[in-house]
Amino acid sequence: MNIKLFSAIAFLFITINIKAQNTFIEVDQFGYYPNATKIAVLRNPQIGFNATQSYSAPSTLQLINASTNQVVFTDNTQVWNSGATDATSGDKGWWFNFSSVSTPGTYFIKDVTNDINSATFVINQTPYNEVLIAATKMFYYNRCNFSKVTPYAGANWTDGMNFNNPQQDYNARYVLDKTNATLEKDLSGGWFDAGDYNKYVTFTYTTLHNLLKAYQNNPSLFTDNFNIPESGNGIPDILDEIKYELDWIFKMTNANGSVHIKMGSQNYSQNTSSPPSANTNPRFYGKTCTAASVTVASVFAHAALVFQTIPSLSTYANQLQAKAIDCYNYALPFYTNGTLETNCDNGEIVAGDADMTVDQQKECLLSAAVYLFKLTGTTSYHQFLITNATTAEPLSVNSWSPYKIALEDALLYYTSLPNANTTLKNIILTSANNDVTNNYNNYYGFTTSTLYRDFMPTWSYHWGSNNPKASYGSLNVAMANYGFGNPTNLYLKSEELVHSFHGVNPLGMVQLSNMYSLGAEKSVNEIYHTWFNDGTVYDNAITSSKGPAPGFVTGGPNKDFTVTTLSPPYGQPNSKSYLDFNSGFPQNSWEISEPAIYYQASYIRMLSEIMGYRNETLSSNDFSSTETIKIYPNPSKNSFNIQSKTIISKISLYDVTGKEIIKEKEINTYNYQVNIENKQKGVYFLKIITDNAIQNVKLIKE
Repeated sequence: MNIKLFSAIAFLFITINIKAQNTFIEVDQFGYYPNATKIAVLRNPQIGFNATQSYSAPSTLQLINASTNQVVFTDNTQVWNSGATDATSGDKGWWFNFSSVSTPGTYFIKDVTNDINSATFVINQTPYNEVLIAATKMFYYNRCNFSKVTPYAGANWTDGMNFNNPQQDYNARYVLDKTNATLEKDLSGGWFDAGDYNKYVTFTYTTLHNLLKAYQNNPSLFTDNFNIPESGNGIPDILDEIKYELDWIFKMTNANGSVHIKMGSQNYSQNTSSPPSANTNPRFYGKTCTAASVTVASVFAHAALVFQTIPSLSTYANQLQAKAIDCYNYALPFYTNGTLETNCDNGEIVAGDADMTVDQQKECLLSAAVYLFKLTGTTSYHQFLITNATTAEPLSVNSWSPYKIALEDALLYYTSLPNANTTLKNIILTSANNDVTNNYNNYYGFTTSTLYRDFMPTWSYHWGSNNPKASYGSLNVAMANYGFGNPTNLYLKSEELVHSFHGVNPLGMVQLSNMYSLGAEKSVNEIYHTWFNDGTVYDNAITSSKGPAPGFVTGGPNKDFTVTTLSPPYGQPNSKSYLDFNSGFPQNSWEISEPAIYYQASYIRMLSEIMGYRNETLSSNDFSSTETIKIYPNPSKNSFNIQSKTIISKISLYDVTGKEIIKEKEINTYNYQVNIENKQKGVYFLKIITDNAIQNVKLIKE
């Protein structure tokens, strides 16, 4: 690690006015929805790098309005687990519940006895809107072959065109025949995958599925004003960003459905300059591989389904569908003959191994078959599912997990299709329901078993642990949406994981880079990313003149960190196995602080699920000054009430498949009650038509 100059610290402290960082009281540093559960975690470290610190919580704490400095709420602290030490973090602690406070404003928690304050945070209906935009903008900053200019890029992160020099992305050569100019290809576009500048087709599998699912589940969150160059073109910006990656994948795909698995630099010493535009070494593309073909078949089919809902993208959706079919047809004989290619990436292009196992390629084919069956109705896709779905996880072992979420999403979606096979549909639904009901691994629903309210199994604290952490949240939401378990508790599990990303963790650190301008008081300062490299002007958010761009999700705590002489992160409790650093070899910070497009997409999906849930669940029948319709209680067990300022003329209630299950006309009243006692638990969508408006609301049936 480089030693940072005090003068730089002082300068940046004045410039961005970072507040003193609390050590013992952790809150979501961005904020909470008014109707959300709001619990601060107070810690007394026992094990790990901060074990010498000591804290004893008082019997009561205060919630202070930061604008007026007035006490608005006082309550008792609650000892966690009878004073036990939390095995995951190595801390003892307390909880402070201020859920009853719902008045919008800016607040902090005060310990008068020890003269300690928490970070400030907001309570309002939009606590994460800017966070979602910043996280989504990561993909813009990671665009390859694209200039970063104001006003889209922040002034500190502008850069010119990159990788457009001879024998780079616009005329890349084949890595196994480097002197053959006739094999040059234009492979420009797409995103840098992670900390390096390379691009990998197979690594887009979960990335694109999660981004597409985030949009599908909550399209209203993804507007056309995220401040990217395509903003204002009438297409949601997240779809514009996805299309930038899809356009590059098209170029990696050949006419027969074969696909090159990756492209980038041949040696670790090449194209390592910061910023991206400073690099001039040649770039190469690798071999074709069935793993790349099945990836394209799956993500293109899913994207075609989503893009066909946008009129201006209908032609593009048809192109995606056609190419998905080509790639599926190319790979299927390899699967049938048992010859899927699992060792295509021989390391000629550094650094990540882009190969997939046979089982992973099978998952891609199955998810592709679901979406292609929906798109085309072709029997062969359906028969492939019927024959093979039960032989793959999760159905083969009846265990659903965050590591298979792209396939699990596809299987659950299949059960909603009107022409789904009854036997396979029942197998899928029964398997998912049993997994949630039995909850053998404690994946589902909120649990008090960890001090920081963010339980995930020990084995998930591996390299890139933030990826499964976010996927646990999305898995819980998926199960809630399909009516398994207790939807409210499943959503609470996901929401607590959001808080963990936002600072309610034993590090007290927001797990996104440089989020100070958006309200964070302690966030990731250093990321292992070639642009924002150690020793550059982008090195550290506080002590460097520019710092990394905001919104990059890091890999997260890694109990398997390999450098035994560096502690932390080595030798720490699982959730403390982290260090805010970006040094290269031999300290290997990439095992901890490297961002990646797949981590990013997992977080964006989980965050958007909670934003959609909280935006559309109302707990009061009191109108705000801007509301015209109230639905309560939501969640509901037996019935819900609609209260409107204008005459309600008709309503319709739809299940997650889009099937209309309640339709009532000629209501002609301001207040109306709808009985849902005989409906299954899960998520429904309510359409309300009044004299002057149409409103759609997500409804939770408990």
